Amino acid sequence: YIVSNHSEMDHSGCLPELIAKLKPEKVFASPMGVKALEAHFHIGGITPVKTGDELSLGNMTLSFIETKMLHWPDSMFSYLKEEELLFSQDAFGMHLATSCLFADENCEATMAHEFKTYFANILTPYSGQILKLLESFGQLKLPVKIVAPDHGPLWRGEGISHALEQYRIWSEQKPEARALVVYDTMWKSTASMANSIADGIRQHGGIKVDVIELSDSFRSDVATELLCAGIFAVGSPTLNNNLFPRTADALTYLKGLRFKNLLGAAFASYGWSGESLGQINDALKAMDVELLSEGIKVKYVPTAEDLSKCFDLGQQLAAALKNKLAAK
Repeated sequence: YIVSNHSEMDHSGCLPELIAKLKPEKVFASPMGVKALEAHFHIGGITPVKTGDELSLGNMTLSFIETKMLHWPDSMFSYLKEEELLFSQDAFGMHLATSCLFADENCEATMAHEFKTYFANILTPYSGQILKLLESFGQLKLPVKIVAPDHGPLWRGEGISHALEQYRIWSEQKPEARALVVYDTMWKSTASMANSIADGIRQHGGIKVDVIELSDSFRSDVATELLCAGIFAVGSPTLNNNLFPRTADALTYLKGLRFKNLLGAAFASYGWSGESLGQINDALKAMDVELLSEGIKVKYVPTAEDLSKCFDLGQQLAAALKNKLAAK
């Protein structure tokens, strides 16, 4: 037998070769998985299984749990009853290659970062479905000794409850006292504005501030830091009547991840026409970010007065976040 828990190509790419080599009696997948695998590889004869179905392996039994949109429509868990082992495909995984098989054998800080990075960049759009799944999975009351994701180390012992709790917290997307200031810059004018906004937030006190320059960071880094943040400020110069390409790239990417409960603001520098500020505002509105103002736009190099306005904007963002957190 071959069981396909997930049809995405990094999980299924060698399936035709495996079938040709092993000649299995049957290949199993969820009903949506059957459709996806047939569309990917133009093969038939795959047997569908749904939640509650069981498959006898002779001395052991597999049962199946459909986990639609965690994170594809075809996704499912397989549970090996006798070993109390849950094969969770992409859920609870991370993009970490290590010689240590179990999560508790690895550096705790590395694990925390990679676990958060994976969730932020892959699973955030499906937060609502994840909360429902966690509830329904808990109702099954399956004893689980090991959770084995398809990416990264395995979870056991207290690590399992930790992984489940982190998914619950992240899926709720409740803002924390954290701010993220993201920008790109050509001649450091936008950089000066970004740092002044960050200083204003810090000066207000009680809010952790991360500043990311897109020229030396990946868009996935931005997504990771945005998870659980309460403030999102974005800045860009204007290039050929448009956003700087890296800023446009990051905002397009982040829109698809559907972060919630963010307060935000735009800032921009320009030399000739200055369209970038409006374009950032449009992007943030499309992300449902609550904007405190139309932002700040500076021509060429910011003056002391301009930077003071940026500092004040940071203060306003910090005050608004504190009020929002206090209200909850």
